[in-house]
Amino acid sequence: MQTRLAAPYRNTAEGIEAESILRSCVHCGFCLATCPTYQLLGNELDSPRGRIYLIKQVLEGATPSAQTLLHLDRCLSCRACETTCPSGVRYGRLLDIGRELVARQTGRPSLKRWQRQLLIAGLRRPRLFKLGLAIGQHSRPILQGLAPALAEKIPLPVATINWQPRSHPRKMILHEGCVQPGLAPSIHLATRRLLDACGIEAISPPPQCCGALAHHLGDSHCSHDDMRRLIDTVWPLIEAGAEALVSTASGCGAMLADYATLLQDDPAYADKARRLHALFRDISDVLRQELPTLQARLTPSRPGPIVFQAPCSLQHALRRKGKVEALLTELGYTLLPVADAHLCCGSAGTYSLLQPEIATALRRNKLGHLLANQPCCIATANIGCMQHLQAASPIPVRHWVELVAEAL
Repeated sequence: MQTRLAAPYRNTAEGIEAESILRSCVHCGFCLATCPTYQLLGNELDSPRGRIYLIKQVLEGATPSAQTLLHLDRCLSCRACETTCPSGVRYGRLLDIGRELVARQTGRPSLKRWQRQLLIAGLRRPRLFKLGLAIGQHSRPILQGLAPALAEKIPLPVATINWQPRSHPRKMILHEGCVQPGLAPSIHLATRRLLDACGIEAISPPPQCCGALAHHLGDSHCSHDDMRRLIDTVWPLIEAGAEALVSTASGCGAMLADYATLLQDDPAYADKARRLHALFRDISDVLRQELPTLQARLTPSRPGPIVFQAPCSLQHALRRKGKVEALLTELGYTLLPVADAHLCCGSAGTYSLLQPEIATALRRNKLGHLLANQPCCIATANIGCMQHLQAASPIPVRHWVELVAEAL
């Protein structure tokens, strides 16, 4: 795509990067067929091709409007278009640049701005989030009467089992994230048990945000601070010989996998970010390598047929499409097929809170496909998808590592 950058962007790092991405787009339109918001709304400006055109206009000097920002904000950042694109357009990165540029010029209404700041302040601080969650759980009976829609988003406390980990020569860092320890501590407990069964000791530094939350809300300064803080936390463990940095939430994993790109211009952290990128593993990568050991440690019994909801961050951002499904099948689980498995469930981090109507419609469509063949359980790989789907699902929604750990 031919591009002529306006003077304010011509010699800037973001302008040069955006122009490179724009030039790789041939405007073929293949992305329209896999874009959830275009499929739902039918407006090309709510498609990757339309949003690319809007960003191109801004970079060439056009003045963006509130409507421009609305179309960019409606994007789920699911990156299904990247999987489909024959030209390899890095749409997700272009959207990050475009959103920040447009928001800087147009601004958001005060209420929306404060809403975003509240999400950044509250969700990415694990202790504060846990406190708010505990208050919400104790207030649940009151909320059921006053605000049932809010009450259903607050999960009930999760019971955990009594288990003592062992020490092993092999050690891996388990990234706990910011909201998962509060919402579903059973996921990390299950992961530690599985790694222990494979002869791997999970080291858990204090829970903290990987930077994804602020990044997708357009606060790059806060996001980069979170990334640097996480690197500082895990660096002594890496230098002590930890062989991998493992994530069980594919949304966090997608962010961790992008550290090398996002911090490439930071002289103090670029090399460390590249090292962390090389050490990153999704939990499915680790358990795939340990498959024979794991198979030997599992009992023969399995639950009835299950269905796997592949998070967008897993199949599109991390490019692990079909990997977890294949692993579960080899571990003896019966998986049912899912129509339109590439489409987003509507969770998308904080998207379900900021764009509830679109998120609810996407969830309704997704659950229709997931429940079509009557599974006994929905398995997934991301805490956001899990909570979003469970709020409307008549059957349990579990992280897949919990199912496997129960068979130990």
